[in-house]
Amino acid sequence: MSKVKIRNGDWVVVADGRKALLLENEGDETLLNLKTREVREHADPPNRELNDDRPGRVHQSANVSRSSVEQTDRHFEAEKVFVAELSERLTGLIASGGVKGLIIVAPATVLGLIRKEYSPSVSAALRGEIDHDLTHLPIYEIEKHLLH
Repeated sequence: MSKVKIRNGDWVVVADGRKALLLENEGDETLLNLKTREVREHADPPNRELNDDRPGRVHQSANVSRSSVEQTDRHFEAEKVFVAELSERLTGLIASGGVKGLIIVAPATVLGLIRKEYSPSVSAALRGEIDHDLTHLPIYEIEKHLLH
């Protein structure tokens, strides 16, 4: 994990494609004290509820065979929407003056999605990105991971 100094007042966004914790450091660089400011989640229904039918079929013009058409990954599409909404929220927090420094902690796929959504203000406030999934951990464990 790359070492990013998290200053007092910096916000740490710990996210995956379904959940985001917006945390503010009330401690300092050597003794983090992350406080939850916001938790954002979206529903993640099973595939049977998202895909309402069997995969489509395509008839080949040259012969009588048929091929199935790959279904859209609805979970991935929902993750993209969630990440876009999260980025909009961060833009709003920065515009209101509530956030000055920002560190994003997320798996590589989510980092790739959110980078595409960064507004200029988010890019300016961004102090670092950490490729790691910590959303399933309690806050004190997140603090330990970020210090080491």
